[in-house]
Amino acid sequence: MWKRQLMVLFCFLFLKIAVAQIHPYYETINFDLNGDQLKFQLSDLIINTHQNQIPYTSNLTPDTWDVIKASDSYIQDTTKVSLIYGYDDEDNNYVSDLSRDKSLSCHGNNCEGLWNREHIYPRSLSNPEMITNSPGPGTDVHNLRSCDYTMNINRSNLIFCSSNGTSGMTANNCWYPGEEWIGDIARIIMYMYLRYSSQCSPLNVGNGSAEYSPNHDMLDLFLEWNALDPVSDFEKSRNEEIFNYQGNRNPFIDNPFLATLIWGGPDAENSWLGLSFKDTHFEKEFSLQFSLKNSLLEVTTSYSPISMLLYDLSGKLVFKMKGTILDLKGLTNGLYLLEIKKGNQSIHFKKIFVH
Repeated sequence: MWKRQLMVLFCFLFLKIAVAQIHPYYETINFDLNGDQLKFQLSDLIINTHQNQIPYTSNLTPDTWDVIKASDSYIQDTTKVSLIYGYDDEDNNYVSDLSRDKSLSCHGNNCEGLWNREHIYPRSLSNPEMITNSPGPGTDVHNLRSCDYTMNINRSNLIFCSSNGTSGMTANNCWYPGEEWIGDIARIIMYMYLRYSSQCSPLNVGNGSAEYSPNHDMLDLFLEWNALDPVSDFEKSRNEEIFNYQGNRNPFIDNPFLATLIWGGPDAENSWLGLSFKDTHFEKEFSLQFSLKNSLLEVTTSYSPISMLLYDLSGKLVFKMKGTILDLKGLTNGLYLLEIKKGNQSIHFKKIFVH
């Protein structure tokens, strides 16, 4: 008589069965690491793969103007660029525009109604100050955004701070980028810190405490913004375009949860199946035992409550249940990934083979 059996295999390398969801760019990264160890690996990666230094302005192509016109294309109309800090194309106020024709770039002095290049991490706040007369930190396109000329002047080199609503200077003379842009800003600042760690400290470009990160090297503000504002299709497209030109990527756009792994704070969106935060104390306390009877998988654990999620190898969620018993009846034979969660935290991933 046909009999259903189940084998539980410990999955020490969490990402191996979800590798199709992770860009090959990260194949050298050990995602069993977290904290500074993961930060240093990602930093080395984006430094070593930054093979093409783009000139700021040049008669030769491509320069940063050329790259931005490609990377910052407005999703709804690719003849335009998307303007950082913008929020309304219909209010008859060009300063607040969300988009503008690519041809209306500012290359002179009379630039009202035109767009230019905004350094998200301001040149003057880096140490030493970034320059643009030769390729380097000041010309890294991951840090450059198309922006209305007047909006760019309004921001100037103001540090970022919390607020709500649309973009603008706050009562305490700092800059709020607008609800639509807070995640974009946070992920760019995180990239700049990993790429130019001794020059572009997040502590110099934002307001507030740095209590989440063990080394107090990342502002809580940026970790919160990263979690509150998920990655947009625009950010993903922009990351791909810059990758094609420069050779390196912004890891926090590819997966915002990497910031949680490195610095802690509120759980950001986890774009990669199989990547979890390893809390050493919790894992030590957390015990798992598996038993199978009548196609029911039971997990015995010292912690509760838990949830169990089962994925197929394409990353599709097969089902999710709260509690410690999983009914496998009707499940197609094959290999699955079982995720065990406590609250919002992924604790363990197991390979489950059913036949």
